[in-house]
This record gives sequence, C-alpha cells and structure tokens, in this order.
Amino acid sequence: MIRLNLSNRPEWLDLLPGLRVLVAPLTTALMVSARADPLIDNLSEASSQEHMALAMAKAVARRAVLEWEGVGDDAGNLVPVSLAGIDALLEIWPVFEAFQAQYVARGLMLDQEKNASAPSPTGPSAGATATARPARAPAPTAPQD
Repeated sequence: MIRLNLSNRPEWLDLLPGLRVLVAPLTTALMVSARADPLIDNLSEASSQEHMALAMAKAVARRAVLEWEGVGDDAGNLVPVSLAGIDALLEIWPVFEAFQAQYVARGLMLDQEKNASAPSPTGPSAGATATARPARAPAPTAPQD
C-alpha cells in the first residue's frame, strides 16, 4: 500500500547533531528536474555507482534544501544556503548518508512499493497456468465373460 502524504509544506530533517536542513516536499517534478541536472548529464558511462549516487544526491539537494541550521565557514560563522555550500555539505560522508536515508530513500521506497507484485490470493501457485498435457483416459477394455 502506498501511503500518501498530501502535505506540500517543507519539513526539517535532523541530519547530524546540531545540523538540520529544511527541505521541500519530494515530488516527481523535483526528481525529474534533478535527473536533468548538468552534473548528471556530464557523468560518463564508466562512472562508479558511488559517484553516480553522490551526483544524484547533490542534484536533488540543490533543488530541495531551502534553509539550514548548523552550517558555518572555516571561522565558525554561519553561512547562508548556496549551491556550492550544498555540494560541499554532501561531500561529508555522514551528511550524505543521512540525507540519502531520510530524504532520497523515501522516493526510492515509493518507487519499489509501486513496482512490487502483490502476493497471489491463495498461495504461490494460484496464478500459475498448467503447462502439462492432460492425461489420456485409459483405453476401454472388452467385457469379460
């Protein structure tokens, strides 16, 4: 069953202690836009799965992250959200993992839910079609005196 969240309000995600981001709802439009990101288009066929995952996470985050708390520069001064800042933030492994788990994975889980097959109503073979030929009836025998 797919559970619909009809709220279109942004929500805060706590990624690490002292670090949280306000994200837009994860919508089809956001995901389609992220897939069309130049960073994704510039990936080569030889790119590793890890490199592609990071590129996709950055593309999604650039569209989704609206605000953040707990992000500062080298001197410890709070910095505003920027595209370069989002990319740098996702280069930090625990931040990337938390963003993937709390935000991106939600979209992937919904994708899996809609692609799953429902179990057969009366067991694993209920929907199976017979492939064997029916057995022949035995030949009639002559009556015995």
